[in-house]
Amino acid sequence: MMLMNETFVTDFILVGLFPEFQHSIVLNSIIIFIYILAFLGNILLIILICSDSRLHTPMYILLSQLSIIDLTLTSTIVPKMASNFFTGKRNISWIGCGTQSFFFLMLGMSECLILTLMAYDRYVAVCNPLRYPTIMSTRICLHMVVGCWIGGSSSSFIHTVYPMHFPICGSREIQHFFCEVPVLIKLSCEDTSVYQLVVVVTSIVLLVVPFSLITASYTFIFITVFHMNSVKSRRKTLATCSSHLIVVSLFFGPNIFIYMTFTSSHSPEQDQALSVFSNILTPMLNPIIYSLRNKEVVAALRKLSGRRVIM
Repeated sequence: MMLMNETFVTDFILVGLFPEFQHSIVLNSIIIFIYILAFLGNILLIILICSDSRLHTPMYILLSQLSIIDLTLTSTIVPKMASNFFTGKRNISWIGCGTQSFFFLMLGMSECLILTLMAYDRYVAVCNPLRYPTIMSTRICLHMVVGCWIGGSSSSFIHTVYPMHFPICGSREIQHFFCEVPVLIKLSCEDTSVYQLVVVVTSIVLLVVPFSLITASYTFIFITVFHMNSVKSRRKTLATCSSHLIVVSLFFGPNIFIYMTFTSSHSPEQDQALSVFSNILTPMLNPIIYSLRNKEVVAALRKLSGRRVIM
């Protein structure tokens, strides 16, 4: 009994998604529906890329990694949120909170790096097409992907372990629907201003620098496209690049606001709304954005559908 009480004392309490909202069951049901669509959409995109040999190129290898990140990211937070809501048990253990925070950060940081690589891939393909097979070979691409996962894991480990050891003197109630570092910092009774500054500096490295590299890549791409003589080539290039630019905007916009401004300036409602948009809605939109504007993906889908009909 003492062990159970001790465990309960170390647990955190997740207040859930917009706890003051009157129609919370409708809201949570919608979120679960979006999660299912995101999961199925990303699974389908991964299957298409793996099954069609025409999609075994660096661009689609990176796209498959983005889909893996998206479906894993939503699976890290939505099932626990749904379980807490429908069972009425809002607690999450210290280890569970740390684990959720680690995977959330790892996947977010890895996605940031993958999106940067995708922009570099498009830059090489458009601006240096003759050198593309050498610079972006499958082997080099796979090494880059591994580097993204290692970089995301290393940074996430540091930014999970350190804030989890901040002493909590008062309430262990987290004003969120999942464990996230900026929200956990608010619970500490210590002065965390120095660590918050570290988070901002880290965010500059992991968000602003990649975003600047992406911006530079697309600046060179647009200059090259502007000098193309063929209207058809321009449209094809811009169609491929526009999908990635939309995804980049959906990812970097909310995350720059969340991690590059001090947590004291955010309301819980702002954090939750941005988290829903960035971590649940966007993973559902990404497969749609890439599928609708990509002839190769549509062709692979038709080929797979045709195979199923024959079988």
